[in-house]
Amino acid sequence: MKFCVVGAGAWGTAFALHLDRGGRGVALVPRRPEHAAQIVSSRENREYLPGMSLPPGVRVTAALEEGLTGADVVLLACPAQTLRATSSHVRQALGSGPRPRLVVSLAKGLELGSHMRPSQVIGEELPGVPVGALSGPTNAAEVARGLPAAMVLAARGGEDAATLVQAAISGRTLRVYTTDDLAGVEFGGSLKNVYAIAAGCCEGLGLGDNAKAALLTRAVAEMVKVGGALGARPETFYGLSGFGDLVATCHGAWSRNREFGHRIGEGRTIAELLAGRKTVVEGYETTRSFAGLCAERGIDAPILGETNAILFRGSRPADAISALMMRELKRETVSAFATA
Repeated sequence: MKFCVVGAGAWGTAFALHLDRGGRGVALVPRRPEHAAQIVSSRENREYLPGMSLPPGVRVTAALEEGLTGADVVLLACPAQTLRATSSHVRQALGSGPRPRLVVSLAKGLELGSHMRPSQVIGEELPGVPVGALSGPTNAAEVARGLPAAMVLAARGGEDAATLVQAAISGRTLRVYTTDDLAGVEFGGSLKNVYAIAAGCCEGLGLGDNAKAALLTRAVAEMVKVGGALGARPETFYGLSGFGDLVATCHGAWSRNREFGHRIGEGRTIAELLAGRKTVVEGYETTRSFAGLCAERGIDAPILGETNAILFRGSRPADAISALMMRELKRETVSAFATA
């Protein structure tokens, strides 16, 4: 099974390294020709994943048509807000030629304006092509180094292909599960970035472990509530793409979303933090998109709402925490789901 990874950020590069370790044919397609030239000449992605040598098996090309040739599976490793343009480029590059068996999103966010999930965006731009999403607690540097990790793959219209892709991707250092709850996998991977920003704010304010633990516990409950109201299965949020990714992103020193929130809590301005960034803080625009979606559907999501107020309405993090603490008192309810 041959793979094409479109997008050579840290995560796309790490996944290409993992696939090569498993003996899979893989093409890595950077967005910029000059970036591709740098990787080809040095066999290292110095811009996004320095220190990791790319073996000869990872074929790097700036020509999307070349990278897609013969690919059974296409992995779109780009930010959520550029996914539509990337999918459109893939459609044009494929032309009237053979279609891949599965196109898989690695993005974690909702499109601004439409509030669409990544698979929905891809589906609009690549009609008739089976679409999936791969998500879970996976730091790029750790996957690149071959440290153990687990993910979940969801697909629509290509369930048989998803089982084959599961087997092709899984190995000694990465275990992949499958599910048919595509919405739940994508909502969980997107929402955890929002709550990671909130958790970072707690750290930056110096509120301690008690506050952060309480916040994350209530964040899981909010994920279940929001996702369920939007059509996902509640139990999905207790899995790898929900709780698992939330834990990793809210505690990992590598987490861009957590670090972004931490700096805001310390008093840095958002404009200052966003200026000149090379890497994307997915939770930033995702917060705004989810806030709009929840407003449209009448979904009460207090943590999400206060995070949105901090990022886009000038609310102070300390005031947001106070607003959450002073909400109407209620009874805690916890749902339990059997898992295999």
